[in-house]
Amino acid sequence: MYRLEEETEDDWWEVEALLDLCFAPGRTALSSYRLREGVPTVAPLCLILRDDSGTLAAAIRFWPAMVQGHDILLLGPVAVHPTRQGEGLGGLLINESLAEAKRLGWERVLLVGDAPYYRRFGFRKLEGVEMPPPTNPDRVLGLELKAGAWAGVTGKVTKGT
Repeated sequence: MYRLEEETEDDWWEVEALLDLCFAPGRTALSSYRLREGVPTVAPLCLILRDDSGTLAAAIRFWPAMVQGHDILLLGPVAVHPTRQGEGLGGLLINESLAEAKRLGWERVLLVGDAPYYRRFGFRKLEGVEMPPPTNPDRVLGLELKAGAWAGVTGKVTKGT
């Protein structure tokens, strides 16, 4: 049994430790982190899962970003503790947070990730949307929370506010 909660300030370092465990401390050198520096998360969408003993099992974060004047959500990272992988926790966090994002009025979501995994949530490769280098363009994926939200949205991804 897991408890789904919004991440709080008190959870920050525990989530950071989980991210380091899952992705290694060098993860902050990735280009997507340049878009996160100095920008607060979209707090209502940053979720954690804790087990009955209160142990952090998984986390997901979202950040605001822009593409040519259009607001977007930057999904990531999403992490599941290695001892909990394969239980569907990442999928649960993605589905719950995307439903909440839609309810809050967000229209489009972007992530950098593996298309075969994220396709099941509706993500598709974005054409003409450029992440800071050295991001592989085949890993730039988008999801419409509102029909047609990515239509005509192209250009460089920049920090949101």
